[in-house]
Amino acid sequence: MNQSPTEPLKRTPLHAAHLRAGARMVPFGGWDMPVQYAGVKAEHDAVRNAAGVFDVSHMGEFRVQGAGALAFLQHVTTNDVSKLKPGRAQYNWLPGVSGGLVDDIYIYMVAPDEYLTVVNASNIAKDWAHLQQHAGEFDVTLTDESDRWALLAVQGPQTESLLQPHTGTDLSAKKKNAFFPAKLFGFDVMLARTGYTGEDGFEVFTDASEAETVWDKLLAIGLTPAGLGARDTLRLEAGFPLYGHEFSDTIHPLSSTYSWVVKDKTHVGHEHIRMAPTQTLIGLKLERVPVREGYPVKVGGEVVGHVTSGTSSPTFGHPIAMALVNAEHAGADIFDVEVRGKDHPATRVALPFYKR
Repeated sequence: MNQSPTEPLKRTPLHAAHLRAGARMVPFGGWDMPVQYAGVKAEHDAVRNAAGVFDVSHMGEFRVQGAGALAFLQHVTTNDVSKLKPGRAQYNWLPGVSGGLVDDIYIYMVAPDEYLTVVNASNIAKDWAHLQQHAGEFDVTLTDESDRWALLAVQGPQTESLLQPHTGTDLSAKKKNAFFPAKLFGFDVMLARTGYTGEDGFEVFTDASEAETVWDKLLAIGLTPAGLGARDTLRLEAGFPLYGHEFSDTIHPLSSTYSWVVKDKTHVGHEHIRMAPTQTLIGLKLERVPVREGYPVKVGGEVVGHVTSGTSSPTFGHPIAMALVNAEHAGADIFDVEVRGKDHPATRVALPFYKR
């Protein structure tokens, strides 16, 4: 999302809490967001080994209701929404009319004929326009609830044990992709056993007016506040694509390892998404030199692609990257990544880099 120099950055309901916690704030997708508190590695390690909490209230939420809600969602997404039952969630794609993705999203089934979709923060306006454009022929009502909700992502292996004493719901009975109402610290919330870190966890949907109190109570029971820096290193280790990096309007989404998201049905842009991609997303391991988005990737001195995301992995202690390369070169074992005019060897490794 392009931000006008004179347009103020948006703030989540937790902005004051981030400042109190000593967060370093940065612009992100039009929002003023915490990139780190104690430091990226400390926050990353806390999520891998214990539990942390992220403010992801900048994400957008759209409610889809009506007798035609399922037919509409089937039309505008690639995954099979009919497989959902109330209380279940599903990762999905919004395909473009002529290729690429409008966005990657999560769909939560609230009740028959009622769904909540969560979309990427930088794509809220674009996604809303896209859905409105395709809603006309369906008996469906769309409501933008992005300002109503605050969204907190509690992630890490100790998440369940830390949250359980503060809710009357048996969290151990809730499987991955469960979505359900609960009381947390006495507040009415919706919980989803979903996340973006490669760890177990729950995303907490809470009323924006109550978010700061819920946040403070989460920190009081031992959760580590974590910022966008750790969120990015965690998702990259877990091999999760990020819109604007591994996915976009112009990148064929089947370049990734997510072909399972496309089911055998007719949907917006179905004829384009079934064309064979000319690029493949691969994982790369380097010995010493961290690489960043856009760096050229080579085989035998020839540029065959580029880095889409890169970091120095806190878990493994060496640089890792995801890269889009020409499909005919994707099977090579050794690549070079050009950093400031110098080539550095990189070994292809399977995605994800990390799996608990």
